[in-house]
Amino acid sequence: MFNKILIANRGEIALRVLRACKELGIRTVAVHSTADADAMHVRLADESVCIGPPPARDSYLNIPQLVAACEITGAEAVHPGYGFLSENARFAEIVEAHGIRFIGPSAEHIRIMGDKIEAKRTAQRLGIPVVPGSDGAVETEAAALKFASEIGYPVLIKASAGGGGRGMKIARSAEDLPEAYATARGESKAAFGDDAVYMEKLLLTPRHIEIQVLGDGKGGAIHLGERDCSLQRRHQKIWEEAGSPALNAGDRDRIGAICAKAVAGLGYAGAGTIEFLYENGEFFFIEMNTRLQVEHPITEAITDIDIVNEQIRVAYGSGLSVGQGDIEFKGHAIECRINAENPATFVPSPGKITYYHPPGGLGVRVDSGVYQGYKIPPYYDSLIGKLIVHGRDRVECLMRLRRCLDEFVVGGIETTIPLFRRLIDNQDIANGVYDIHWLERFLEAEPTGA
Repeated sequence: MFNKILIANRGEIALRVLRACKELGIRTVAVHSTADADAMHVRLADESVCIGPPPARDSYLNIPQLVAACEITGAEAVHPGYGFLSENARFAEIVEAHGIRFIGPSAEHIRIMGDKIEAKRTAQRLGIPVVPGSDGAVETEAAALKFASEIGYPVLIKASAGGGGRGMKIARSAEDLPEAYATARGESKAAFGDDAVYMEKLLLTPRHIEIQVLGDGKGGAIHLGERDCSLQRRHQKIWEEAGSPALNAGDRDRIGAICAKAVAGLGYAGAGTIEFLYENGEFFFIEMNTRLQVEHPITEAITDIDIVNEQIRVAYGSGLSVGQGDIEFKGHAIECRINAENPATFVPSPGKITYYHPPGGLGVRVDSGVYQGYKIPPYYDSLIGKLIVHGRDRVECLMRLRRCLDEFVVGGIETTIPLFRRLIDNQDIANGVYDIHWLERFLEAEPTGA
């Protein structure tokens, strides 16, 4: 096994990876910007290296500094976490070229799945169902109008290199399309340096379902079931469930088997997530994330599989510790992303945490890197922690979540905890009947949180 791993990230995910390494007897190297010198992962790591000033481009996205930190400390491998450089194929290539193992898939697989058009083509080739749409980039407005008339409105125009909702526009009619097409291309160029866009049929009331997969890099793969990530604001997930209230065991087994077979066919190594829109009993491929997901803990809760441990094993060459026949799905789990934001306006709320009391008890996990007295810097993502609750069934899970939200106290800053307290009291949430548009409708109806 590796002797030392450098964690190329910050916050709760850096701490999560650090814990997995310690349980495997692996020494850890934390990297940090000057703004994160007092971060918990820095305090708990065996070694730490400052890699630059607060802006991410000068620190956590600074590839030469990260490689230098590996060489200075003798780290044999790099775990990228999520975000930052976790899906940067060039980073993976550079790390490997320096004789350092990248804990993740090959640069080739990162590159294929990072291009939304190529990812869709690959998914089709591997037998994964896809949304009706263009075979490649739609290069002119005239071509966009022609294609939309063939598949029917509404249509979704999406950046080929995009993510997080940037470069994504809806056209509900031929009159809407020219502006939507031009705006999507402009946003894509500004955000990703590439104005290529493609088109898909817009599903009106889908759920967002994703399948967690693990590949051994040698043609073997398994799936760990589904997560329902339909509660979103501006295409950003805030509440996730495993399993989905909308699926049964037959649905899970069917789509899981398709995904595992596809990943095996790719020769994929490590953890990945295949994301779908689900409507009227059918799955439609959106994209594949070639990294650890923010919401991975709820899958761990219902399977008892340590996904980070499996990533490290595969990267070292030990293969997966389990086969598909070993996987059992037990109970139900929900994750709430606790952000340092105003719960009504979602304006970021950096600052000093004056009081911190996370909930505990049976079936409760809080993944967070903050502590009382910690100062949340204004330079990065506003996620401060994740509340993960597990129960024998969904009803027990919801009741446990309600109790935990009442216990969770973070003083000195604003957080989204009050939003989750409102959601837990909603009948649609209790019944599990929501789609990807539900949360935005809810927020429009109750904009002040009153």
